[in-house]
Amino acid sequence: MIGLAIGVAVILYLVFVYNGLVKARQIAEEAWSGIDVQLKRRADLIPNLIETVKGYAAHEKSTLEEVIAMRNRAQAVPAGDVEGRAAAEGALSQALGKLFALAEAYPDLKANENFAELQRSLETIEGEIQMSRRYYNGAARDLNVKVESFPSNLIANAFRFVKAGYFEIANEADRAVPQVKF
Repeated sequence: MIGLAIGVAVILYLVFVYNGLVKARQIAEEAWSGIDVQLKRRADLIPNLIETVKGYAAHEKSTLEEVIAMRNRAQAVPAGDVEGRAAAEGALSQALGKLFALAEAYPDLKANENFAELQRSLETIEGEIQMSRRYYNGAARDLNVKVESFPSNLIANAFRFVKAGYFEIANEADRAVPQVKF
């Protein structure tokens, strides 16, 4: 009888730990989806920004082409490649910073209502991306703790749960926030 009770307790514990791992994995995946949505919103905004700038700074073609190339590179990263996406998005942020620095040289562009609205929208999206990154990294941390901690790591290894990568910027220069001035 005692052996049966111990057996039931062990099985219940295993189910509890397994379900906790599944929940943590689902939260991390949902958090990554939130980042992906915000990055898509930013990527969709960039062509409008480029078209607005083109009319004012046609001879600054290399800067515009760099932003477009970095956007395309970021969108080409496979969906599950968190580290690759973080690197590509960091490069895109740097290119956008150059674009806004370019806008400083064109007072008419800076005063353009459409450009100003696009800048405000981009600034809002950047804030939402930051919030999504923090949420995702917290969810990834929680999953990783469960995957690595004893005794849940025994169950995680048995059912092939893996650690989630953090969404972080590897290049220190990419950590600089683009200056958006009105």
